[in-house]
Amino acid sequence: MPTLFVRAVIIYLMMFTVLRLMGKRQISDMQPFDLTNTLLIANLASLPMADPSIPLLYGVIPIVALFVVHLLVAKLSLASEGVRTAVCGSPLVVIERGVLNEDVMRAANYSLTDLHEQLRLKDVFSIAEVEFAILETNGSLSVLLKERYQPVTNEKLGVKSADVHPELLLVSDGKLHRGALSQAGVDEAGLRKELKTLGIDSFRDCLFASLDDRGTLHAQQKMKKNAKPVALSANILSKNSDL
Repeated sequence: MPTLFVRAVIIYLMMFTVLRLMGKRQISDMQPFDLTNTLLIANLASLPMADPSIPLLYGVIPIVALFVVHLLVAKLSLASEGVRTAVCGSPLVVIERGVLNEDVMRAANYSLTDLHEQLRLKDVFSIAEVEFAILETNGSLSVLLKERYQPVTNEKLGVKSADVHPELLLVSDGKLHRGALSQAGVDEAGLRKELKTLGIDSFRDCLFASLDDRGTLHAQQKMKKNAKPVALSANILSKNSDL
């Protein structure tokens, strides 16, 4: 039993390291080559983990070999467009200037049902609204709407846009993030005071507190025993004031 535990830990750590080195991609974003490697590695890892009669190296060496092959193909793909096309394929234009390319869809075994489903995932419910639709090599669909169906932007309206910055998480699960607090230009005492105005007495009672780029503080209290969670609250908090 201890042997199985140790083998499982070793294989897990190795799998984790290899998959991290292969890059951060969701399954849905993987190219066929990436997905094939991932499935093979997972299968190879399960064998020595579950069967102690199989030497550990019988799982480790093939995993390392697949990782080396993956790394080599990735490097070659970066260096050569031809290699990348051979491994990953090329994007296919399934709708061009509002017209369906039937021959392209047949070659890709891509049905109208598939097309409608992918369009709905893009919040598009009519093919008539689409100017271009490109089937990417990972199976996702990129859509460009016709001009009259495109959403209005500040640029189209001639409105100057203000600078946008990501929200700063000041408190998370009762823990104060001092780096974010410093970046926001807010002191600890001032934040505590603002949280109290929202009914949160201490950082320990705060599920989260964040500051957006408009200077608005959003916070929510942790759910207490036998009580309903407190609804999301918001208050104005100046980034540049000495609270």
